[in-house]
Amino acid sequence: MLTDSERFAFTPRRLHGFATSGNAYDACQCDEAITKGDTLLVLPEGVIGIAWTWPIAVTATCGALHRVKDEPKSSLADLAATFEMQVDDLAEAIAIARALGLALDPVFESALPPV
Repeated sequence: MLTDSERFAFTPRRLHGFATSGNAYDACQCDEAITKGDTLLVLPEGVIGIAWTWPIAVTATCGALHRVKDEPKSSLADLAATFEMQVDDLAEAIAIARALGLALDPVFESALPPV
């Protein structure tokens, strides 16, 4: 029998919306429905983040989420490896932030390939 990932031609993404970045942070610590790599949306604060043990923001505004140290990595793959997550998880959060017109954290901005 085929698994869901074998039957579908897309990768499902989990997006979680919150009123505050503090709520998002707390939920990452105790809500089992949120897994590493899920996208965190905090639209009232203009924050887009990634669920992790210590959730991180991909946007310049981070609220209560963590920022990545100002040590630029050469690629998204390098950043993803740092957090042991999928490159696609980071790319999706970045794409959402860009679609919403939010400024990216410089570390993520510098890791993107030139357009």
